Parts: sequence; C-alpha cells; structure tokens
Amino acid sequence: MKLAAFIRSKEGPIVAEWEAFAQTYLPSAAHMDRAALRDHIIGLLRFIASDLETSETEQDRSEKAKGQGPKEGGAHDSAAETHAALRFAGGFDTIEMISEFRALRASVIKLWRSEWAQADPADILPGLLRFDEAIDQVMAESLSRFTQKFTHSGSLFVETLVYDFRGPLEAVSNSARTLLTRGKLDDKQLNEVSRIETCATRLNRLISDLIDAVRIRLDKAIPIAPAPMEIGTTVQEAAKEARAAHPDRRILVETAGNLEGEWDRARIRQMLSNLIENAALHGFRTSAIDVAAKGSAQEITLSVHNEGSISPADASTVFDPLPRGEDETRIQSEKVRLDLGLFVTKGIVTAHGGQITVMSSDEEGTTFTAHFPRRTSER
Repeated sequence: MKLAAFIRSKEGPIVAEWEAFAQTYLPSAAHMDRAALRDHIIGLLRFIASDLETSETEQDRSEKAKGQGPKEGGAHDSAAETHAALRFAGGFDTIEMISEFRALRASVIKLWRSEWAQADPADILPGLLRFDEAIDQVMAESLSRFTQKFTHSGSLFVETLVYDFRGPLEAVSNSARTLLTRGKLDDKQLNEVSRIETCATRLNRLISDLIDAVRIRLDKAIPIAPAPMEIGTTVQEAAKEARAAHPDRRILVETAGNLEGEWDRARIRQMLSNLIENAALHGFRTSAIDVAAKGSAQEITLSVHNEGSISPADASTVFDPLPRGEDETRIQSEKVRLDLGLFVTKGIVTAHGGQITVMSSDEEGTTFTAHFPRRTSER
C-alpha cells in the first residue's frame, strides 16, 4: 500500500495517535475538548495525501523547498492557516505549534512502518521523501499565519501602550509645568514640582523607547520622517536637556563642517538623548561627556564619549536590550534593568540608512559613533 492510500485509510488511528501526544505533552492542549484539538488535522492529512498522489517536477520540488508550493486552500485560507489562527486564539506558542507537526509526522511514519511488509519496497523511500516535503509545506503555511497573528497582536499592544500611557503622563507633565510657571511656590514646593516634571519627561522617554523596542522586535523599522535640517542645533538642544537632567555632569559640545541634510529631527534628538543618558549612567562621574557632530562631503558623524570602558565581552552585545553583563536567566528578576536606549538608538540609525559603532578601552574611554548619510529615503 502506498503512503497516500495508507493515510486515507487510517485517518482515525493517525489522528488518535497524534491526539494522545498533544493532550499529554502540550500544555495549551490539555484543557481543549477533542473537537477543538482536532480542528483541521484531518484536512491537513487529506491535503498531504493528495499532494503525494500528484506528479511533481524538479521545479515543483525547488518551489516547495523555498516555501512556495501550491497552497491547499488556493486563494482562500488553507486548513493549515486556519489551524494556526485557532491555535493562536487557544494560547499556543511557536514551540507547541512545531511540536504538533513533528508529532503528526511521527504518528504517520510509526503506523505506516507496521505495514511496510505489504508495501512495494521501491515505494517506501520516495514516499517518505514526498511526505516530508508535504508536511514541511503545511507546517510552513501554518507557522507563517501564526507569526502574522503574533505580529498583529504585538502591533495592537504597541497602540495600547501609546494610548493608555501617553495621555495620563501628558496630563502630569502639563500640570507640573503650569505650577512652575505660576510663580507662587516656595522653595520646597518648587523643588518637588521640578522633580515631578523631570520624572515625567524621563518616563515619556522610557515609554518611547519601549514602544520602539517592540516595533523593532516585530521586525518593523522605526518610522522616520526625514526633512531638511541643521543637525548642530539638535545636538545643542539634546545637550541642554541632558544638563538639566544631570546638573552635576559636564556635557561639552563640539561641531564642525557642514551639518545640513535630511533627517528626522525628533528621532535624531531621541538618539542623542539616549547616548548621553548612557554615558551619564555608565561613565565616570568626575569626567566630562563629550558630544561631537562633524560633517564631511557624503555624511555626518555624531559621537558621544565618556571616560570608563566596556569589557570586550559586553561590547559585542552592547546594542542588545538585555542589561550589560547579564544573561537571559536574570531577566526575570525585578532588579534587572533593560537597556532599551542603545537598542532603540541602533534602530534609529539603521532607519536612516546609517551605521553605529562603539570603541572602548581603559586608556581611551568609550565612544559611540553614528554615521548618517546626508539624504535619507523616507520610510
């Protein structure tokens, strides 16, 4: 018996074997009833059987290897894609999705092996190869739709963050600013309200970094709106803001050359603020933070330097969101601080078509240098 005929004749036992695995080893499947758990498994098996019965050219094999084989549902959602949508709604994760298809593959092969004695030996190996191609195709379709659902969910999460956090935070910031401008506060009240405004500004920046980090993690470029600008002014503005936040630190600015071009002013300022904040956090408190903007014929470079070094091991992952010197097992601790600033900074530079590097040593200190082309294509 050929494999396609076997699958059609043994749908029940194959699904039962697969179902036992799912309910035993997949946490998200444990609470599901049989109908919800099986959903489109039979449809997937029938598509695989039909695929095995269809003649295949070398070009067909090449397209399948690239995930471009014919879809079971044609122009409509396939059983694999509908299955993925239902699994996403049921709380499955990617590992559980992959485990499902691995178990389905194992169930078919296990049961078919018991009937190899009745099969033509010449059909066994070609049948297994075609079966692997077919199940890889439906798994690719399913995981693609699952990823789309996850990405869409992440986008909604970002939109919720913007709406739910920005409104109340703006109200706090505006109220503090109003109290400061009224001029009827004593010294103690003035200090407290100033702290409120400073903290609100910092929170706003942290929320912006968090939102941008989520966008990057979802494989989306940070949105930018390039327009003609003179970048030296933005450097001075970022330095002035940093001096207000860190009055005990010396922040020196140097500009040279032609600093005109097309960039996103708000994003450039966000990037500089993150780099200066990083220098203030990790650099020696007794030394100055040097901020420089230099223009050449084709590009401008922005750099931020501080005394103090980064170890070679940490320098290789300095743009990752995990804290310096920490591993992923520590991230569950409430005391661990995510370094989103540098992660987002790299995203901003990349969105402008530029590059950012870091050089660090005990003798020379640490310097982050961003290279920006003068003209950035709008995204």
